[in-house]
Amino acid sequence: MLDAIDFILNVAGLLLWLNWRSARLDPFTRGVPATLAGTVRRAEPMRLKRWHFFAALIVLLFIRAFFYEHIGPAADWTPKLNLLVVAPAFPLGIHSHPFLSALVFSVASFLRMLIVFYFWLLAIAVINRSETTPDPLQKLLLLQLGPAARWPLIIQLLLPFIFVIGLWALAHSLFVYLGVTTRIRSNALLVAQGAVLTLIVYLSLRILLLAFLIVHLIVNYVYLGTNPLWEFISTTSRNLLSPLNRLQLRVGRIDLAPLIGIALIVLLLYLLPGYLLHLLDRRNLTLWPQ
Repeated sequence: MLDAIDFILNVAGLLLWLNWRSARLDPFTRGVPATLAGTVRRAEPMRLKRWHFFAALIVLLFIRAFFYEHIGPAADWTPKLNLLVVAPAFPLGIHSHPFLSALVFSVASFLRMLIVFYFWLLAIAVINRSETTPDPLQKLLLLQLGPAARWPLIIQLLLPFIFVIGLWALAHSLFVYLGVTTRIRSNALLVAQGAVLTLIVYLSLRILLLAFLIVHLIVNYVYLGTNPLWEFISTTSRNLLSPLNRLQLRVGRIDLAPLIGIALIVLLLYLLPGYLLHLLDRRNLTLWPQ
Protein backbone atom coordinates (compact mmCIF):
# COMPACT_ATOMS: atom_id res chain seq x y z
CA MET A 1 0.00 0.00 0.00
CA LEU A 2 2.71 2.48 0.97
CA ASP A 3 4.72 1.49 -2.10
CA ALA A 4 1.73 2.44 -4.26
CA ILE A 5 1.40 5.75 -2.41
CA ASP A 6 5.09 6.39 -2.98
CA PHE A 7 4.67 5.78 -6.72
CA ILE A 8 1.64 8.11 -6.94
CA LEU A 9 3.49 10.85 -5.07
CA ASN A 10 6.46 10.40 -7.42
CA VAL A 11 4.14 10.97 -10.38
CA ALA A 12 2.78 14.09 -8.67
CA GLY A 13 6.34 15.28 -8.07
CA LEU A 14 7.23 14.65 -11.71
CA LEU A 15 4.27 16.77 -12.84
CA LEU A 16 5.39 19.58 -10.55
CA TRP A 17 8.92 19.32 -11.99
CA LEU A 18 7.62 19.43 -15.58
CA ASN A 19 5.46 22.45 -14.78
CA TRP A 20 8.48 24.17 -13.25
CA ARG A 21 10.57 23.38 -16.34
CA SER A 22 7.81 24.36 -18.77
CA ALA A 23 6.86 27.66 -17.15
CA ARG A 24 9.94 29.38 -18.52
CA LEU A 25 8.89 28.35 -22.04
CA ASP A 26 5.55 30.16 -21.79
CA PRO A 27 5.65 33.07 -24.27
CA PHE A 28 3.26 35.06 -22.06
CA THR A 29 5.76 35.02 -19.17
CA ARG A 30 8.91 35.71 -21.16
CA GLY A 31 7.58 37.70 -24.08
CA VAL A 32 9.09 41.07 -24.91
CA PRO A 33 7.43 43.94 -26.80
CA ALA A 34 9.72 43.28 -29.77
CA THR A 35 7.72 40.14 -30.56
CA LEU A 36 4.05 39.56 -31.24
CA ALA A 37 3.75 37.28 -28.19
CA GLY A 38 5.36 39.98 -26.08
CA THR A 39 2.56 42.43 -26.89
CA VAL A 40 -0.10 40.05 -25.60
CA ARG A 41 -1.02 40.21 -21.91
CA ARG A 42 -3.13 37.84 -19.87
CA ALA A 43 -6.64 39.00 -19.10
CA GLU A 44 -6.15 37.97 -15.46
CA PRO A 45 -3.05 38.07 -13.27
CA MET A 46 -1.03 34.85 -13.20
CA ARG A 47 -1.65 33.22 -9.85
CA LEU A 48 1.21 30.74 -9.89
CA LYS A 49 4.77 31.73 -10.59
CA ARG A 50 7.45 29.37 -11.83
CA TRP A 51 9.18 29.00 -8.47
CA HIS A 52 5.89 27.95 -6.86
CA PHE A 53 6.05 24.58 -8.65
CA PHE A 54 9.62 23.90 -7.52
CA ALA A 55 8.78 24.97 -3.96
CA ALA A 56 5.75 22.67 -3.99
CA LEU A 57 7.99 19.78 -5.09
CA ILE A 58 10.42 20.41 -2.21
CA VAL A 59 7.51 20.59 0.27
CA LEU A 60 6.09 17.34 -1.14
CA LEU A 61 9.40 15.51 -0.64
CA PHE A 62 9.70 16.77 2.96
CA ILE A 63 6.08 16.09 3.92
CA ARG A 64 6.10 12.54 2.64
CA ALA A 65 9.41 11.90 4.44
CA PHE A 66 7.69 12.99 7.66
CA PHE A 67 4.77 10.73 6.76
CA TYR A 68 7.07 7.74 6.08
CA GLU A 69 8.98 8.33 9.33
CA HIS A 70 5.84 8.04 11.46
CA ILE A 71 3.63 5.67 9.45
CA GLY A 72 6.32 3.28 8.17
CA PRO A 73 7.21 1.60 11.50
CA ALA A 74 3.55 1.43 12.55
CA ALA A 75 2.67 -0.30 9.27
CA ASP A 76 5.73 -2.58 9.51
CA TRP A 77 6.99 -1.04 6.25
CA THR A 78 10.64 -0.46 5.39
CA PRO A 79 11.26 1.82 2.40
CA LYS A 80 13.22 0.03 -0.31
CA LEU A 81 14.68 1.51 -3.49
CA ASN A 82 14.02 -1.17 -6.10
CA LEU A 83 16.93 -1.06 -8.56
CA LEU A 84 16.16 -4.50 -10.04
CA VAL A 85 19.51 -6.13 -9.17
CA VAL A 86 19.65 -4.61 -5.69
CA ALA A 87 17.06 -3.08 -3.37
CA PRO A 88 18.69 -0.84 -0.72
CA ALA A 89 16.54 -0.61 2.42
CA PHE A 90 16.23 2.60 4.44
CA PRO A 91 15.66 1.61 8.11
CA LEU A 92 13.35 3.92 10.06
CA GLY A 93 12.42 2.51 13.46
CA ILE A 94 15.91 1.38 14.50
CA HIS A 95 17.89 4.26 13.01
CA SER A 96 19.28 7.11 15.10
CA HIS A 97 18.23 9.53 12.34
CA PRO A 98 14.88 8.18 11.12
CA PHE A 99 13.75 11.44 9.48
CA LEU A 100 17.03 11.78 7.56
CA SER A 101 16.69 8.18 6.39
CA ALA A 102 13.10 8.80 5.28
CA LEU A 103 14.07 12.07 3.57
CA VAL A 104 16.95 10.49 1.66
CA PHE A 105 14.61 7.71 0.52
CA SER A 106 11.98 10.27 -0.52
CA VAL A 107 14.50 12.16 -2.66
CA ALA A 108 16.14 9.00 -4.05
CA SER A 109 12.78 7.48 -4.99
CA PHE A 110 11.80 10.63 -6.87
CA LEU A 111 15.19 10.89 -8.58
CA ARG A 112 14.86 7.30 -9.79
CA MET A 113 11.63 8.16 -11.62
CA LEU A 114 13.03 11.49 -12.87
CA ILE A 115 16.18 9.86 -14.28
CA VAL A 116 14.20 7.14 -16.07
CA PHE A 117 11.76 9.73 -17.47
CA TYR A 118 14.50 11.95 -18.89
CA PHE A 119 16.34 8.93 -20.22
CA TRP A 120 13.18 7.98 -22.10
CA LEU A 121 12.97 11.52 -23.52
CA LEU A 122 16.61 11.27 -24.58
CA ALA A 123 15.98 7.88 -26.21
CA ILE A 124 13.04 9.29 -28.19
CA ALA A 125 15.20 12.23 -29.28
CA VAL A 126 17.88 9.80 -30.52
CA ILE A 127 15.33 7.66 -32.36
CA ASN A 128 13.80 10.74 -34.06
CA ARG A 129 17.04 12.64 -34.66
CA SER A 130 16.62 12.23 -38.45
CA GLU A 131 13.33 14.16 -38.42
CA THR A 132 13.97 17.56 -40.06
CA THR A 133 10.51 18.94 -39.24
CA PRO A 134 9.58 17.66 -35.77
CA ASP A 135 5.90 17.68 -34.79
CA PRO A 136 4.65 19.75 -31.80
CA LEU A 137 5.09 16.90 -29.31
CA GLN A 138 8.63 16.27 -30.51
CA LYS A 139 9.40 19.98 -30.16
CA LEU A 140 8.04 19.95 -26.60
CA LEU A 141 10.24 16.94 -25.84
CA LEU A 142 13.32 18.70 -27.22
CA LEU A 143 12.55 21.78 -25.13
CA GLN A 144 12.35 19.65 -21.98
CA LEU A 145 15.73 18.09 -22.75
CA GLY A 146 17.36 21.45 -23.40
CA PRO A 147 20.87 21.51 -24.94
CA ALA A 148 21.27 17.72 -24.51
CA ALA A 149 18.79 17.22 -27.37
CA ARG A 150 21.29 18.76 -29.81
CA TRP A 151 24.47 17.09 -28.58
CA PRO A 152 26.34 14.56 -30.78
CA LEU A 153 25.01 11.01 -30.72
CA ILE A 154 28.02 9.52 -28.96
CA ILE A 155 27.68 12.02 -26.10
CA GLN A 156 23.95 11.32 -25.81
CA LEU A 157 24.66 7.59 -25.54
CA LEU A 158 27.35 8.08 -22.89
CA LEU A 159 25.48 10.74 -20.92
CA PRO A 160 23.41 8.25 -18.84
CA PHE A 161 26.60 6.44 -17.78
CA ILE A 162 28.34 9.66 -16.76
CA PHE A 163 25.32 11.00 -14.87
CA VAL A 164 24.29 7.79 -13.05
CA ILE A 165 27.85 6.81 -12.08
CA GLY A 166 28.52 10.34 -10.82
CA LEU A 167 25.26 10.47 -8.85
CA TRP A 168 25.86 7.02 -7.32
CA ALA A 169 29.39 8.06 -6.29
CA LEU A 170 28.03 11.21 -4.61
CA ALA A 171 25.27 9.33 -2.77
CA HIS A 172 27.41 6.40 -1.63
CA SER A 173 28.91 8.04 1.46
CA LEU A 174 25.48 9.17 2.65
CA PHE A 175 24.07 5.67 2.08
CA VAL A 176 26.95 4.18 4.10
CA TYR A 177 26.28 6.65 6.94
CA LEU A 178 22.59 5.67 7.00
CA GLY A 179 23.40 1.95 6.95
CA VAL A 180 21.72 1.52 3.57
CA THR A 181 24.81 -0.02 2.01
CA THR A 182 28.26 -1.13 3.07
CA ARG A 183 31.49 0.67 2.35
CA ILE A 184 33.25 -0.65 -0.77
CA ARG A 185 36.91 -1.54 -1.13
CA SER A 186 37.84 0.62 -4.13
CA ASN A 187 36.62 3.41 -6.39
CA ALA A 188 36.71 1.00 -9.33
CA LEU A 189 34.04 -1.09 -7.62
CA LEU A 190 31.97 2.05 -7.09
CA VAL A 191 32.19 2.84 -10.81
CA ALA A 192 31.22 -0.74 -11.64
CA GLN A 193 28.12 -0.45 -9.44
CA GLY A 194 27.19 2.79 -11.20
CA ALA A 195 27.66 1.12 -14.58
CA VAL A 196 25.31 -1.72 -13.57
CA LEU A 197 22.70 0.83 -12.49
CA THR A 198 23.05 2.56 -15.86
CA LEU A 199 22.43 -0.74 -17.63
CA ILE A 200 19.26 -1.08 -15.55
CA VAL A 201 18.20 2.38 -16.74
CA TYR A 202 18.81 1.29 -20.33
CA LEU A 203 16.79 -1.86 -19.66
CA SER A 204 13.82 0.30 -18.63
CA LEU A 205 13.44 1.18 -22.33
CA ARG A 206 11.59 -2.11 -22.77
CA ILE A 207 8.49 -0.55 -21.21
CA LEU A 208 8.59 2.56 -23.41
CA LEU A 209 9.43 0.82 -26.69
CA LEU A 210 6.90 -1.95 -26.20
CA ALA A 211 4.17 0.59 -25.39
CA PHE A 212 5.01 2.64 -28.51
CA LEU A 213 4.95 -0.37 -30.83
CA ILE A 214 1.71 -1.78 -29.40
CA VAL A 215 -0.07 1.59 -29.78
CA HIS A 216 1.43 1.95 -33.28
CA LEU A 217 0.09 -1.49 -34.21
CA ILE A 218 -3.38 -0.58 -32.94
CA VAL A 219 -3.42 2.80 -34.69
CA ASN A 220 -2.45 1.11 -37.98
CA TYR A 221 -5.56 -1.06 -38.02
CA VAL A 222 -8.07 0.74 -35.80
CA TYR A 223 -9.20 4.29 -36.57
CA LEU A 224 -8.89 6.33 -33.38
CA GLY A 225 -9.40 9.73 -34.95
CA THR A 226 -6.82 12.37 -35.74
CA ASN A 227 -4.60 13.26 -32.83
CA PRO A 228 -1.04 14.65 -32.68
CA LEU A 229 -0.22 11.95 -30.11
CA TRP A 230 -1.00 9.10 -32.53
CA GLU A 231 1.12 10.74 -35.24
CA PHE A 232 4.00 11.23 -32.81
CA ILE A 233 3.84 7.59 -31.69
CA SER A 234 3.64 6.35 -35.29
CA THR A 235 6.59 8.50 -36.41
CA THR A 236 8.72 7.33 -33.48
CA SER A 237 7.75 3.70 -34.09
CA ARG A 238 8.56 3.90 -37.80
CA ASN A 239 11.99 5.35 -37.00
CA LEU A 240 12.52 2.64 -34.38
CA LEU A 241 11.65 -0.06 -36.91
CA SER A 242 13.73 1.48 -39.71
CA PRO A 243 16.53 -1.16 -39.37
CA LEU A 244 13.93 -3.73 -40.51
CA ASN A 245 13.12 -1.82 -43.72
CA ARG A 246 15.53 -3.94 -45.73
CA LEU A 247 13.47 -7.02 -45.00
CA GLN A 248 10.28 -7.76 -46.91
CA LEU A 249 7.89 -7.75 -43.97
CA ARG A 250 4.73 -6.60 -45.71
CA VAL A 251 2.19 -9.23 -46.80
CA GLY A 252 -0.52 -7.54 -48.80
CA ARG A 253 -1.89 -4.79 -46.58
CA ILE A 254 -0.45 -6.31 -43.42
CA ASP A 255 2.83 -4.86 -42.12
CA LEU A 256 4.65 -7.43 -39.98
CA ALA A 257 7.39 -5.01 -38.87
CA PRO A 258 5.60 -3.92 -35.64
CA LEU A 259 5.00 -7.56 -34.69
CA ILE A 260 8.64 -8.44 -35.36
CA GLY A 261 9.73 -5.41 -33.34
CA ILE A 262 7.51 -6.39 -30.41
CA ALA A 263 8.84 -9.95 -30.52
CA LEU A 264 12.46 -8.73 -30.54
CA ILE A 265 11.86 -6.42 -27.56
CA VAL A 266 10.18 -9.19 -25.57
CA LEU A 267 13.01 -11.59 -26.43
CA LEU A 268 16.01 -9.27 -25.93
CA LEU A 269 14.78 -6.98 -23.15
CA TYR A 270 12.42 -9.23 -21.17
CA LEU A 271 13.17 -12.92 -21.61
CA LEU A 272 16.95 -12.79 -22.10
CA PRO A 273 17.73 -10.59 -19.03
CA GLY A 274 15.35 -12.67 -16.92
CA TYR A 275 17.05 -15.88 -18.08
CA LEU A 276 20.54 -14.49 -17.34
CA LEU A 277 19.50 -13.38 -13.86
CA HIS A 278 17.99 -16.82 -13.27
CA LEU A 279 21.28 -18.48 -14.26
CA LEU A 280 23.23 -16.23 -11.90
CA ASP A 281 20.79 -16.98 -9.08
CA ARG A 282 21.10 -20.75 -9.62
CA ARG A 283 24.87 -20.41 -9.23
CA ASN A 284 24.51 -18.18 -6.16
CA LEU A 285 26.01 -15.29 -8.12
CA THR A 286 24.87 -11.70 -8.48
CA LEU A 287 25.22 -9.02 -11.12
CA TRP A 288 25.80 -6.44 -8.39
CA PRO A 289 29.56 -5.80 -7.83
CA GLN A 290 30.46 -6.03 -4.14
